[in-house]
Amino acid sequence: MSIEIIEIKARCTNPDSIREKLQSLDAKAIGTDHQVDTYFTVPEGRLKLRRGNIENTLIQYRRSNESGPKLSKVNIYKPNDADALHVTLSAALPVLVEVDKQREIYFIDNVKFHIDQVKTLGSFIEIEAIDESGGIGITRLNEQCEHYLQLFEVEADDLMTHSYSDMLLELNGK
Repeated sequence: MSIEIIEIKARCTNPDSIREKLQSLDAKAIGTDHQVDTYFTVPEGRLKLRRGNIENTLIQYRRSNESGPKLSKVNIYKPNDADALHVTLSAALPVLVEVDKQREIYFIDNVKFHIDQVKTLGSFIEIEAIDESGGIGITRLNEQCEHYLQLFEVEADDLMTHSYSDMLLELNGK
């Protein structure tokens, strides 16, 4: 499945405040997922296998490293057995890095929210305005992200330009 997502990632100094605001908006709480994302070395874009107790997904995507809302072009495959797929992919491709996190997942309509606690990196909020059918459009997705950025009072200097994988690689000197 190919989809377009406008997303932001920001440092989150007060996860309780974000959680309370989501609850006040009647966001649908999906649950807390312990996720391990394995990133593989590929010639273009990024390829990661997410293994969790809620979400198990192979994700290939392209996204620029910039602050604020950014467009991701995403291809998704939901395997029946993520652990077996991990063994196969790890045998065929070099593992670049693994990201270990606890992720609270919420939805309001087509917008997905993550409150993340990432091992060695800290707390973050992610907002993903998702267009699975092509019917919403980039302009509306951007508007949705901007709306929630303001609602959650995310400061410009808290916005992250890079993925967790990039941050871990940088932290490890790679």
